[in-house]
Amino acid sequence: MPQVEPDQRRSTRATARRGGSVSRLFDAVLLDRDGTLIEDVPYNGNPERVRPMPGARAALDALRSAGLRLAVVTNQSGLAKGLFTEAQLRAVHARVEQVLGPFDAWLVCPHDDDDRCSCRKPAPELIHAAARRLGTTPQRCVLVGDIGRDVTAALAAGAQAVLVPTPLTRPPETSAAPWVAADLPAAAAEILRRQAAIDPATHRRALPSVGLPSPATVASAVRRSRPSRRAGTVLVVRSDSAGDVLVTGPGIRAVAAHARRVVLLCGPRGRAAADLLPGVDTVIEHQLPWIDPAPAPVTPHDIATLTTALAAVDADEAVIFTSYHQSPLPLALLLRAVGVERICAISDDYPGSLLDVRHHVPTGTPEPERALSLAAAAGYPLPSDDEPVLRLRPVPPPPARVGAPGYVVLHPGSAAQSRGLPPDLAAEIVRTLVGAGHRVVVTGGPDEVALTARVAGGIAVDLGGGTGLADLAATVAGAAAVVVGNTGPAHLAAAYGVPVVSLFAPTVPFGQWGPWRVPTVRLGDPDAPCRGTRAATCPVPGHPCLSRIRPEEVLAALTLLGVPLSRPPTTAVATALARSGR
Repeated sequence: MPQVEPDQRRSTRATARRGGSVSRLFDAVLLDRDGTLIEDVPYNGNPERVRPMPGARAALDALRSAGLRLAVVTNQSGLAKGLFTEAQLRAVHARVEQVLGPFDAWLVCPHDDDDRCSCRKPAPELIHAAARRLGTTPQRCVLVGDIGRDVTAALAAGAQAVLVPTPLTRPPETSAAPWVAADLPAAAAEILRRQAAIDPATHRRALPSVGLPSPATVASAVRRSRPSRRAGTVLVVRSDSAGDVLVTGPGIRAVAAHARRVVLLCGPRGRAAADLLPGVDTVIEHQLPWIDPAPAPVTPHDIATLTTALAAVDADEAVIFTSYHQSPLPLALLLRAVGVERICAISDDYPGSLLDVRHHVPTGTPEPERALSLAAAAGYPLPSDDEPVLRLRPVPPPPARVGAPGYVVLHPGSAAQSRGLPPDLAAEIVRTLVGAGHRVVVTGGPDEVALTARVAGGIAVDLGGGTGLADLAATVAGAAAVVVGNTGPAHLAAAYGVPVVSLFAPTVPFGQWGPWRVPTVRLGDPDAPCRGTRAATCPVPGHPCLSRIRPEEVLAALTLLGVPLSRPPTTAVATALARSGR
């Protein structure tokens, strides 16, 4: 039986301001210099040797025309080495602006690696400084660079990152990047596409379906996709795991900002997450057998029960959110059968007359942006006073035994075994972090009690089996950082702005499923044989994508993210840290 439960969420919903503008993903584009804007001439102090990369001027002008501010963020260790002077550097930059147009800011790290400064990429300080100079935040910036250091610095600051490889880019750097473009013009075009995708004005002239070419249908399509709709009752759907429901939150808030009432249909695995989303008035819980990974057999009684529940909603329209490999069409058929007049969804398959707005999203788009773009195509923009981030409603305080905020959460398990950490590695990470001076809290579900006890090893707080999703969210909210695979707690961390050390199994694309708009360091082998398989169980003996991570890498990632120690390290670890310079 579907479980239908009203929820008093009016005080936590996002509401649109009448006449307000649309929220934007990006305010600024940050650009590496050598190999991205101009040809890479090592330690160049001569303006005559400045050569722009192909198409750079047109790409930059397109970004400027779209109202995006531009800044250059560049490592210039030639200053530290004495290979050119500051005056020569300024002359080179003057020549760059002469051929590529003006930039709003130049941010230069003058140090060498041996200086161990906080501004040399991959450290994130240049990105933070650029955002401050431009009057925005790293979350509203996207960085374009040509090597892994650029990507790491951007992600560690919470910015988006685009890698434009050159012959000097190492293949693993390309594989690990969340977003790869062939060249600077392609990167600029994709930045502008993603920016425009969450604005309904982008979609208003697009036909919502195919196969219905009459003039009356064309006129109806334009009316239906007009920006900033106002609606009565809207049924929104996201039937999958807790993490899937969490990343759909921004799209649901966008609908809620323009609707009188929002009803969310989700599955049992996502119900707890549904209860945490602002903007939802009523939740219907029902397992959809064409979505759930372990579906029960389809029976006439089950379909009749679902159809009855859908009819009882009395929805004016429906927005069906799905992942890129799922189909909205079976549910759309049931919704048509109960008289829902307007149905919007992403569908690569021909929908016939099942969809009024048939939307397309390129593969690799981050899941929250995928949801926002569908909401926009349906006429529901996220308003300008609602930042495009994951967001949750208030939760109770965390369990008392976790102690004061500032601990590191380690979540070793996952509903999909392929994305969980090898237990021995997780236990070794705990020992390393505790020895270095971090307080560690180990979390896990009711079926992971033995795992968390093994991993905590008596030296970390063990919350295994002791938290529901709301308690887990509260625990994450008080953390200084979360160490986790690509599973639900990573998205909880993103919702609270808590930095993430992402031990990411590449069974799914990092750019699509990695932590969104939150400081992140990615670890793990991006080229492991499981890459792109979507496997729930590791298909490769030894789990090589994660088992080769060294605990010292996790410790270094926390340092890069600026996570402070809670206590002095043990003698052995202190000696090792001193030798490494941290």
